[in-house]
Amino acid sequence: MPEPAEPRRSRATRRRAAGAVLCAPVGLLVAFLPTGSVAADDAVAPFGEPVTRCEITDPRLPELSGLASAGEAMLAMNDGGDRAEVFVLDGACAVGEVRTAEVDPYDPEDLALAADGTIWLADIGDNAQSRETVALIGLRPDGTTLLSRLTYPDGPHDAEALLLAPDGTPYLVTKEVLGASSVYRPDAPLADGATVPMSKVAGLGLTLTGTPGGPVGRAGQLLVTGGAVSADGSRIALRTYTDAYVWPLSGSDVVGALAGPPVRVPLPEAPQGEAIAFAANDRDLLVAGEGLPGAVTLVPAAGDLAAPPPATATEAAAGSLATAGGVAPLTAGIVAAVVATVLVWIGGKIRRRPA
Repeated sequence: MPEPAEPRRSRATRRRAAGAVLCAPVGLLVAFLPTGSVAADDAVAPFGEPVTRCEITDPRLPELSGLASAGEAMLAMNDGGDRAEVFVLDGACAVGEVRTAEVDPYDPEDLALAADGTIWLADIGDNAQSRETVALIGLRPDGTTLLSRLTYPDGPHDAEALLLAPDGTPYLVTKEVLGASSVYRPDAPLADGATVPMSKVAGLGLTLTGTPGGPVGRAGQLLVTGGAVSADGSRIALRTYTDAYVWPLSGSDVVGALAGPPVRVPLPEAPQGEAIAFAANDRDLLVAGEGLPGAVTLVPAAGDLAAPPPATATEAAAGSLATAGGVAPLTAGIVAAVVATVLVWIGGKIRRRPA
C-alpha cells in the first residue's frame, strides 16, 4: 500500500519534529542506566586509529545517512528528499555522477550496492512508528527502477540499517530504545510493485558503552543507525551513533553471524553519525554522518576477525548481544515499559496535531 501522499516539506518537517520529541524521554531515562559492555569488549579490537579520508562540502549532501563503497568511489545518499537520489563520490569526497529515479521516498535511511550493480535504497525510517509499509528501491545499472514494499509481522518499527547479504537477501535492523533491536528478512523475493511480508529472524541487545557522540546523549550508544556488508562477503557491520560492531560472515548466513560475538569499535565523536561502509579492501571501515562540512572517517583494520562459531537455532534467534552485560532483564523491562508508555502518549499527541 502506498504511503500517504502529503506534501514533502510538511512530511519531512513532521518526521524530524517527531523524532526530536520522541528521543527526549529516551535520553532522560537512559541517563539513569548503568554502563555495560558486550562480550567482545574484553578483547583488543583489531582496528587502528581513525583518520579523516576526506570532507564532504557539497551543499547537495547536508544530511548524509547512507554510504557504500563502489571500488575506490563511494555512494552516498541523504536522509530525505522528494526523489530517489544517489551521489557518486571520488576519493576526495567530490560529487561526480548523480543517479536518480522519479520515486518519491518517505524516509530513506541506508543504501547498499548489490553484486549485479543495483543500488538499493532502504526507505525504512519511521520515527512516529505509523507506516503500514516500508520499501526497498532498486536503481539498476540500465536505468530502470524496482520498488518493493515490505510489512513487519508485529507492527511498525523505525529502522535505519540495511544489510544486503552476498546472495542478495536484504535484512532490516530496527532502531529501538534500550538497544533491543530486531532483524527482519523478507519471506519471498522482492518484486516490482509487490508488497512482501517479513519475518523476525534475530534479535540484538546493545548495551551502553560510554563512547561519546550523537544527538541524544547516552541513548545514542544503543540506537542502530546504519549497516554494511563487505563486497567480498567476509564481514558485516552495524553502527550506532557512537560505536561500530563488526562480525565475520560465512557465505550469506547473516543470522548465524549475528549470533556470534562482535568486535566493538569506538568511533570518533560526531554530532549525528549514521552511515557506515567497508572500504575497497573489504576490511577498513568508512563512517560519516549529517552536517556540512562532514568528514568521511576511515578506521583501518589492524588484524583478522575470528571465524564465526557455529550457532544453534536458539542462539541465532536471540542474537549474540541479547544477554550481554549492562542492564538486568527485569530493569530493562521496567524501563522499556515506561519508555513505551511515554512514547505512545507523545506520538499520539503529535499525530493528532493538524497539518
